[in-house]
Amino acid sequence: MRLFRRKRRPDDGDRARTQLDTSHLEEFVRTRIGVEAYVEPQTTVTEHTVILIATDGEWTRRRVDGPAGAYRLGQRLGIPVYDVARVGYPQRKRDYDARQRIKRNRD
Repeated sequence: MRLFRRKRRPDDGDRARTQLDTSHLEEFVRTRIGVEAYVEPQTTVTEHTVILIATDGEWTRRRVDGPAGAYRLGQRLGIPVYDVARVGYPQRKRDYDARQRIKRNRD
């Protein structure tokens, strides 16, 4: 008997970037100002992802086909792409998250 065997759903962790993910990222860039992309590394729980952060700190995250896929996406959309492991998240994202927490606590 295996104690720590993980049950996997058919789409668990193996799903490649879909057209919906790409469409969402394109829409975010089209409707926000000053968007930058930050490539996030793969972990034991998640695939490679890219987080797009606008000037006001609003952000969205979607799966990508590895770091190369994120850089291709950035080039196609005309936005800068950074490696979050090297540069970290910008302060404006943390400020946005803090504002959202305050807003949720008020409601």
